[in-house]
Amino acid sequence: MTTEKDLVYMGQALDLARKAVGRISPNPMVGSIVVQDGSVVGRGYYHEYGAQHAEPQALLDASGQTRGAVMYVTLEPCCHQGKTPPCTNAIINAGIESVYIAMVDPDPRVSGKGIEQLRAAGISVDIGLLEAEAQDLNKTYIHHRKSGNPYVSLKLAQTLDGCIAAQNGSSKWISGKAARERVHLMRSRVDAVLIGIETLLKDDPQLTVRHVDGRQPRRVILDSLARTPINARLLTNEAPTTIFVSNKASSERIEELRRVGANVMVMPDDNGRIRLESVKYELGKSGITTLLVEGGRQVATSFLREGAVDNITFFISPRLLGKGISSVGDLKINDLSEALVLEDWNVEVLGEDILITATPQN
Repeated sequence: MTTEKDLVYMGQALDLARKAVGRISPNPMVGSIVVQDGSVVGRGYYHEYGAQHAEPQALLDASGQTRGAVMYVTLEPCCHQGKTPPCTNAIINAGIESVYIAMVDPDPRVSGKGIEQLRAAGISVDIGLLEAEAQDLNKTYIHHRKSGNPYVSLKLAQTLDGCIAAQNGSSKWISGKAARERVHLMRSRVDAVLIGIETLLKDDPQLTVRHVDGRQPRRVILDSLARTPINARLLTNEAPTTIFVSNKASSERIEELRRVGANVMVMPDDNGRIRLESVKYELGKSGITTLLVEGGRQVATSFLREGAVDNITFFISPRLLGKGISSVGDLKINDLSEALVLEDWNVEVLGEDILITATPQN
């Protein structure tokens, strides 16, 4: 039977895990606490990809006070050899008496096996303490492990009447400074950022993290005919770039792009376009667990129409254009009953703008 103290300790472990947001993909965020005689004696969290895991960190921090102790960990301890040794071995060898685990690891190399090893060693294991919070913390990791695809977030910046640009195409800046800084924070916490070729040709963006501290995401371009200019800014700075082209693109252009450092993926042509499911599959296979879609109206519409979006972020500016370029195009919806329903709303005032995040139903 769990107690209020158990909830507090697991909450502390979750707080530790959150410190690694945006730093450890494609692995999950994990925090761990070691408690001896009612006092926390060890703390650890997974700092960065390839580093020591949370559990051995907490055991080391406990400085020998682990025999007969209780461990709280936000995710099932790994039981296989990866970049680091199995965490289950470290827990068993430390003499831990019981382990509280928030959630089972969906990775098939671990799922349930780590728990079995601990129990086989005589360790008491309790599963599910603050499970919902742990699942929400690692929802992108869970999505990737279960589907093989990245968790896709669509970002839209629009006026109050739903325009992303004026009739002449001008769009800088619809959103205020605070909103633009939040976008850079979002970029720093994903593995890749995606736009379409029209946005690239119009704006020549860098798609890098500049206004906040954080790692640089991979830039992804949907460019069926390989029209990306060789001198595009995203081909001349430090972050990696992947360009998806169709097999109808010029082989000479493909080679030119590869010579300047782009990773060019050639995909089957589908009536002049590239299937988004194929793009997601290839990105997921390469270890991309989180994808931020920042493209214009055409890309946003395609992702929504194909049901390829897991989360939407709206930056809504208190401006009216009356007539302009709408943020979303034709979704092939003919009746109100067919409308795309958004749920799990969250609303935040962000400087002069309103920030709304929501999840497409189903």
